[in-house]
Amino acid sequence: MIDPRAIVDPSAKIGANVEIGPFSIIGPDVEIGDGTVIGPHVVVRGPTKIGRDNRIFQFASIGEECQDKKYAGEPTTLVIGDNNVIREACTFHRGTVQDNGTTIVGSHNLFMVNVHIAHDCIIGDNCIMANDTNVAGHVKVGDWAILGGATQVHQFCMIGAHSMCGAGTVVLKDIPAYVMALGYPAEPHGINAEGLKRRGFSKDSIMLVRKAYKTLYRQGLTLAEALEELTPVAAQDDAVRLLVDSLNQATRGIIR
Repeated sequence: MIDPRAIVDPSAKIGANVEIGPFSIIGPDVEIGDGTVIGPHVVVRGPTKIGRDNRIFQFASIGEECQDKKYAGEPTTLVIGDNNVIREACTFHRGTVQDNGTTIVGSHNLFMVNVHIAHDCIIGDNCIMANDTNVAGHVKVGDWAILGGATQVHQFCMIGAHSMCGAGTVVLKDIPAYVMALGYPAEPHGINAEGLKRRGFSKDSIMLVRKAYKTLYRQGLTLAEALEELTPVAAQDDAVRLLVDSLNQATRGIIR
């Protein structure tokens, strides 16, 4: 299952039924889970742990040193979950000691061509990042988020679960859960209602999220005032609670 033209360090831990294509390089301190397929011309550097049943396409660079000038060669890590698809020319970097030292990518994500995941990012599950999306260092992306083509995310931003960015969006502040964002800089344009329907959210929950969005964006309230109104609703509905949690976790201010 390993092409004879690939270079695999003897210390790398390779699971069962792993495929490694020609001219790929698997370095030391790399662990690859069962059933993962590594295409041709892929470079994986460690310390990196890749879960099971992932597909990594040609020319991807996984686990490389970060581009932070403060990085001084410390043994930081990259951890990738299961069942991800990482398309051509994607670049995933390891963490830095200035954060928790680890870049974390969840499971069941799709990273399209030329996506960059920088150091110390935390990416949830079931996310989609379209071609040429760049996610800077220390960014957190919640489950089921969708970033349209060429989305650019500033460092330390948080992108809430079930949110969606249109193509070419430039994210300079935090995006709350469920919010659809578009523009440079990103501005809110309603909630991702269609996505919530597809994921089995009830009509009542979607209605409450719509009302919460209006409280947050249509009544001229400060964030603190909106949270005061939304907190009692969050106690009664899990969907609204997720929105309120994302607001409470915002550190860069939310998009307006």
